[in-house]
Amino acid sequence: MAVNATPRARAERSGPRLARAIRRLQRRYDAQRFLKANGESPFRVLVACLLSLRTKDEVSFPATQRLFARASTPEAMSRLEPTTIEKLIYPVGFYRTKARRIRELCRALIRRYRGRVPDDLESLLELPGVGRKTANLVLTLGYGKPGICVDTHVHRISNRLGWVRTRHPHATEMALRKVLPRRHWIAVNGLLVRHGQEICKPLSPLCSRCFLQDLCPRRGVSRSR
Repeated sequence: MAVNATPRARAERSGPRLARAIRRLQRRYDAQRFLKANGESPFRVLVACLLSLRTKDEVSFPATQRLFARASTPEAMSRLEPTTIEKLIYPVGFYRTKARRIRELCRALIRRYRGRVPDDLESLLELPGVGRKTANLVLTLGYGKPGICVDTHVHRISNRLGWVRTRHPHATEMALRKVLPRRHWIAVNGLLVRHGQEICKPLSPLCSRCFLQDLCPRRGVSRSR
């Protein structure tokens, strides 16, 4: 494949391989489990995403539960003191900064949208502390709208598999929108995150145990197990 091949050309050449990989990922990791959150409170998805940044799920998930047990709306959460939020979300990473950011976010939602989380990408990106990853998760998991959430796992693995050839997550998102069938957009993040946690690790992927061996050109992999 030419290095300068267009996304459309790559899609045409790798389409059947990509489709087989997606089917195997779905069977292995149960794609439906990544769609069950659709329709969940967009506000909860938004706050949970902020808490999960640079924090493991086993830490951020209980923190989200504690926080929402105390305050479940932007109005109620904005009335909490930052120190109270800190205690509720500890020990998530950067918990003091996140406590201030959550309060700032709640006030912005009240001021701009009467406490409602917006359902379009541009408005979400204008909120304090919200990047493309968080915005796309709110759209997909909170509103059930099509979107592709690209984190480090999705960026790394989609390049290793040869689905895209990009240098940063934003470019990966745009490229995946062109080569990945729309029906897989919402679930692809959960599928590739699980694959990255279990098999396709950042520094030394477990290629000898991977069920996608015959479909993976292992681009960028210099060492594996």
